[in-house]
Amino acid sequence: MANASGFFTPSVPSLRRGIQPPAGVSRSGFSLSERIFKRIVCSSTVEGAERHVSTSESRLPRLVSKGCKLVGCGSAVPALSVSNDDLAKIVDTSDEWISVRTGIRNRRVLSGKDSLTSLAVEAGRKALEMADVDPDDLDLVLLCTSTPEDLFGGAPQVQRALGCRKTPLAYDITAACSGFVLGLISAACHIRGGGFHNVLVIGADGLSRFVDWTDRGSCILFGDAAGAVVVQACNSDEDGLLSFDLHSDGEGGRHLNAVMKENKTDDMLGSNGSVLGFPSQGSSYSCIQMNGKEVFRFAVRCVPQSIESALEKASLTASSIDWLLLHQANQRIIDAVATRLEFPQERVLSNLANYGNTSAASIPLALDEAVRGGKVKPGHTIATAGFGAGLTWGSAIVRWG
Repeated sequence: MANASGFFTPSVPSLRRGIQPPAGVSRSGFSLSERIFKRIVCSSTVEGAERHVSTSESRLPRLVSKGCKLVGCGSAVPALSVSNDDLAKIVDTSDEWISVRTGIRNRRVLSGKDSLTSLAVEAGRKALEMADVDPDDLDLVLLCTSTPEDLFGGAPQVQRALGCRKTPLAYDITAACSGFVLGLISAACHIRGGGFHNVLVIGADGLSRFVDWTDRGSCILFGDAAGAVVVQACNSDEDGLLSFDLHSDGEGGRHLNAVMKENKTDDMLGSNGSVLGFPSQGSSYSCIQMNGKEVFRFAVRCVPQSIESALEKASLTASSIDWLLLHQANQRIIDAVATRLEFPQERVLSNLANYGNTSAASIPLALDEAVRGGKVKPGHTIATAGFGAGLTWGSAIVRWG
């Protein structure tokens, strides 16, 4: 069953006979109201029912009634800044051409001693410091990235570099530009249903490593960065994740991808002496392939629908939201979505001009700048949405602090 915040929780057998929850829970729905949910939780204490509930089951109401809130944020970017004028020296483009079509003027790119892991660690450490949470008090580290520096994932290395001596769980989430939103929802699920207290969610990507720098249609868009938030358990009346809406459509994957390809050899024998295709030859990923027009159409159609759905589930309207924070992909997309939702430009957060599209890092990077710059204050409500490769997209209504 799902509670009023849209999270799935195990049913309690001893209560099932007394109250039947409504059927038909969707992947992002709220089919069980707050009032009904509270009745179910409270019913475990009436007429001696508690005597018939096992120890693990009796703890369930305390777990599922938890809320979660965002209590700290941080970000980090590489040292090297690449301007539109710099790109004009290597491809047929100009500052005006890029800025008019995308809103981007600069981006940061990994180089020299920079690494994606070091950026993720720096962003995570800043978020922990703001939240006043010690690394040893973390229960989980989520690294949202599609460009890990280890094929098997980078989260454990981030956990180690942060100095988490109690070896909390750490794993990667791969969902491209939607990754951070999925990380937030995953953190909330672990807190509400798993009893976790402090979860560090990091969005970090180094897409510059997968860009074809001779393709002016794509190389102008991407930059590298990391951003992080600390999600912390709280009482349900302080809950800071009000609703969410998540989707994927593999049919659209052909419009935005970086697929695996076999490394070609000039000889009929592979580099390892293989014949007839076995053992397999070495493989690598292609550069990012994108149909910009189709991705634009997808974003301006699906993102407003997702945010409207999340607002409806939270019983809120766009006018009650303090800030709109979208994945920083293209200023034209941001403007189109804001117009569709009737958000005034002064309530739209954007730092795209300085960093470009940083994939899973873009939302927490913009959030961190807005919080530290004094725009976003405790109690402010934010409608946020990620969208990109997969195709995958999702939105969440959150309250800061």
